[in-house]
Amino acid sequence: MTNILILSAGRRVELTNCFKAARDRLGIKGKVIAADCSPLAPALYFADSYEIVPRISEGEAYVKSIIDICRKEDVSLVVPTIDTELMLLAENKARIEYEGKCRVLISDKSVVEICRNKLNTQIFFEEHGFLVPHLYIERELEKGDYDFPLFIKPLDGSSSIDAYKVENEEELRAYMELIDRPMVQAYMEGEEYTIDCFLDFAGELLHMVPRVRIATRSGEIAKGRIVRDEEIEKDVRRLMEELSPIGHITVQCRKTRRGVEYIEINPRFGGGAPMSIMAGADSCEKLYRLLAGEELTFSDDFRTDVTFLRFDASIMLDENGNYDKSGSI
Repeated sequence: MTNILILSAGRRVELTNCFKAARDRLGIKGKVIAADCSPLAPALYFADSYEIVPRISEGEAYVKSIIDICRKEDVSLVVPTIDTELMLLAENKARIEYEGKCRVLISDKSVVEICRNKLNTQIFFEEHGFLVPHLYIERELEKGDYDFPLFIKPLDGSSSIDAYKVENEEELRAYMELIDRPMVQAYMEGEEYTIDCFLDFAGELLHMVPRVRIATRSGEIAKGRIVRDEEIEKDVRRLMEELSPIGHITVQCRKTRRGVEYIEINPRFGGGAPMSIMAGADSCEKLYRLLAGEELTFSDDFRTDVTFLRFDASIMLDENGNYDKSGSI
């Protein structure tokens, strides 16, 4: 049995279905289990079973609930999906794996520390020779030594919350007051890309899929096109070698007049990951195969120039809170 536990399942219906499809295609026995703190998380009702867990902010209670589920359900792999749980899981990875007798798809704490703090990310990029927009230090901001447009965001932000393009002095001062621990950068002009990378448990790169971010909503891609780009792929390959993460990694960048300039790295499944999966770079299938002990090598066998359009759907819960398929189209 190979049972997968998806944490903070929320609206990750596509990802849940991708894991189920990969399992069925490979003929593997096992369940896809979804966990969330809210019984109103839609993805719960697409999993084979689900668990209600404490909030991530409860720390120890959240970790203990994961271990309990892993023991009860004989979980093989724990899959995080949101930024706010990454550090907690990285700090408790060894404990969860030992007590829960499972694997946790999380990079080392040092990697998560780089990715979760935008200043750490900026420093990492600069120290390893990757292009990033200029980060304005406090002295420059005090002296007014900058040119508009600018870009402002929180040091530990997520999902583009409180991230804004700044056009003038009035906006800058307003956002500086609004945002907790803000960082101010030069604004990047250029086409934006997301790159889905997948690395095995030893950190070996198994695939890399660039896609153009055509449209976003609430920080998550709504429309995207899978492409090939030699410049981006070469640069991101070196990034993965320098960073040494594991699992599904989401990299965001822009192609500007300077070259490939980086925005951020998310060491988890991004919301748009199913686009790459459905284009043929199936990290869910590869995870099942890795858990079965297979040795995999790098592959760039995926469809290109295909466009994905994401949309909302609704499901109905009956009077007892159970999924009622009669009320869903």
